[in-house]
Amino acid sequence: MEARSLEEFTVTGFTARTCNADELEPTTAKIAPLWQHFYQHAVPSLGEQSCVYGVYSNYESDAEGQYDISVGATELSADRLEGAKHVHIPAGQYLVFTAKGEMPKTVIGLWGEIWSYFGNSDCPHERAYTYDYERYLDEQSVEICIAINGF
Repeated sequence: MEARSLEEFTVTGFTARTCNADELEPTTAKIAPLWQHFYQHAVPSLGEQSCVYGVYSNYESDAEGQYDISVGATELSADRLEGAKHVHIPAGQYLVFTAKGEMPKTVIGLWGEIWSYFGNSDCPHERAYTYDYERYLDEQSVEICIAINGF
């Protein structure tokens, strides 16, 4: 894990509203179907320079509340994708966690590490609950960037 000041960027893709409790039940989960929709409809339009993201924003409160999940990419045109929207991620202070391995198992395991880190009573950082995102570096590498209040 590393603290970084990251620049703003924009992702184009598809968005759903959910909460972690809903994601535990296959009948109410929205994240996996959203990824499937993205891969079916957007991946054929990705350019070589595109980077794929999962963006978490519009938090109702904390890890227990509702939030938006957007699955998208840079260098992707919303004009060619029905229902696609732009999500602007502002510059900010983030803790960056990285992992490599089989997806989605690796990203799920990394989220477990993140929840454990922030759940520790002597954690030196406080989550901002503004914008968090997964950045897929390649088919087996991911960075998860968690917005924090200061360094």
